[in-house]
Amino acid sequence: MIKLLLCDDHAVVRSGLRMLLDGRHGIEVVGEASEGAEAIRLALETKPDVVLMDISMPHGMDGLAATRELKHRLPETNILILTMHDDEEYLFRAIQNGASGYILKNAPHEELVSAIRSVAAGDAYLYPTATKRLMSEYLNRLKSGDEPRDAYDTLSEREKEILGWIAKGYSNKEIADRLVISVKTVETHKANLMEKLGLRSRPELIKFALKKGLLNFE
Repeated sequence: MIKLLLCDDHAVVRSGLRMLLDGRHGIEVVGEASEGAEAIRLALETKPDVVLMDISMPHGMDGLAATRELKHRLPETNILILTMHDDEEYLFRAIQNGASGYILKNAPHEELVSAIRSVAAGDAYLYPTATKRLMSEYLNRLKSGDEPRDAYDTLSEREKEILGWIAKGYSNKEIADRLVISVKTVETHKANLMEKLGLRSRPELIKFALKKGLLNFE
């Protein structure tokens, strides 16, 4: 049986999904969550194979943030985004945050079951038009001579500079003094670079900096 955790802020949606899936198609629903933090708590308790995750949820942690946190804490759990957002930006952000699949709420239930099985098996799943979008984006990059970039290359020069100082242990105030900018500006750059790199803590940042050879203290 595929252990499935449902996460959606609408009780009616969760109830409908449970009736549709639980005990059928080799799927067992092991829990329901109404928001991101609850999904993380239940996932840690139930260790599901797949989390069916909505994007738009209340209380400060949406589905994308919850996906990123879950993949960090339970890397073996696969996450399938189930959403009404047929939007390229959400699609790319979901993939960047660690989702294994992306499917729309108006998809036929047979397609949803197929998507759950695919991500449970460790495969990726995208609904057909999303696949076309990704292929189009990739082909456009090839035509323009653009290779897919390392996350570090997406940082601005200022963000790279601040990343180096943070990794060496300098405080926001010390960095601001050295660069002759405000502490608030440092904090903004730090938040942006952490988001781009998918990092959440200073230890992760230092580990990343070591891999990139950025910790030259001379």
